[in-house]
Amino acid sequence: MADKVVLAYSGGLDTSVAIRWLKETYGLDTIALTIDVGNEKDIDAVAARARQIGAVKAITVDAREDFLKYFVWPALQANALYEGTYPLATALARPLIAKLLVDVARQEGAVAVAHGCTGKGNDQVRFDVSIMALAPDLKIIAPVREWKLTRDAEIEYAAEHGIPVAATSASPYSVDANLWGRSIEAGVLEDPWSEPPTDVWSWTASPENAPATPAEVVITFNQGVPVALDGETMDAVTLVQKLNALAGAHGVGRIDMIENRLVGIKSREVYEAPAATTLLTAHKALESLALSRDQTRVKDSLAGEYARLIYNGQWFTALHADLMAFISSSQRFVSGDVRLKLHRGQVMVVGRRSPNSLYQHALATYDRGDQFDHNAALGFIALWGLPVKTQAQTQLLTGEAGGAALNQLAGPTLPAPGSTDTPAS
Repeated sequence: MADKVVLAYSGGLDTSVAIRWLKETYGLDTIALTIDVGNEKDIDAVAARARQIGAVKAITVDAREDFLKYFVWPALQANALYEGTYPLATALARPLIAKLLVDVARQEGAVAVAHGCTGKGNDQVRFDVSIMALAPDLKIIAPVREWKLTRDAEIEYAAEHGIPVAATSASPYSVDANLWGRSIEAGVLEDPWSEPPTDVWSWTASPENAPATPAEVVITFNQGVPVALDGETMDAVTLVQKLNALAGAHGVGRIDMIENRLVGIKSREVYEAPAATTLLTAHKALESLALSRDQTRVKDSLAGEYARLIYNGQWFTALHADLMAFISSSQRFVSGDVRLKLHRGQVMVVGRRSPNSLYQHALATYDRGDQFDHNAALGFIALWGLPVKTQAQTQLLTGEAGGAALNQLAGPTLPAPGSTDTPAS
């Protein structure tokens, strides 16, 4: 009996040709593992295709709920956006898939796991590093990376061996999708000057052709996690699906960026993320009520680090555990409602409320009922400005060096210390 390998099988070009290649090259029987994270319309058909191509077994897992609960929601709580733009949809799914690969390999007694990543992408790092952390004894095989075939060559190989695949030379896009977003690569998108063709978009209406009347939605959060839309409590999968449909219909969530890949190259990436864009906007708006200024400052400084950690495949690390502890603690009081308008590609926050709000009307108002102690401001300003005043009197308003320093800050019209000249008007 041949040894077994568990392949993360998507049903796409790369993993379909990999089943035949693993047998030819390594003599391994392939167990195809297909994981639904919101990307599979007919997961049973994908499994049937794997068996048709030559897999000895095809296993399917509905991981949508776990994907949102254990991977997406922590990223949402962190306001994680890679390079301030990408909501990390693909990156968030990879550690979950890696864990399930390892789990199935243990159950089936496999000696290796495999994935369909190329040698140029980020996913190879995310899979390999996650598997190394969870099961350092398992062999990792990446057929496309080892084989070094181009997409056109893979398509030819599939045709020669009767392997059914959806990709063709006439339709060369590489697409990955899950509940948190959809990514599209390759083909004409590799020219960063070219506008993405209309056939690239699947989840979002063109903003200029979206409805003229905005849609309004109220999102309810409990400790940083969305739990209801317009007052209706629903499970995580349904909530995200509804937001993807609603926001997408109003052109929300289109992303076109030049991204710095972990492997050192720049890549033009196109994404659709209607629900992610909407929820990230709403979550940050609610935090503006519930977090203190210093909490917000520190949390904002860590958001980029958290996003980079996810992007770079470091989910199963001690650093992640440390960051997650802070983020989880910061969400204790991030509960309440955010009202949004979705209109022609824009998400606008038009209202927010929280039982834990630090916003106090009596302190903020300029009208009758103002309870702010205006006299206290004088002492505060005197103390806050004391070091500035002391340094100005001692250094910046004395001598040539001080005058030069002030001139550098204020421009050449500032008179030198001791001068009676008036600045030019």
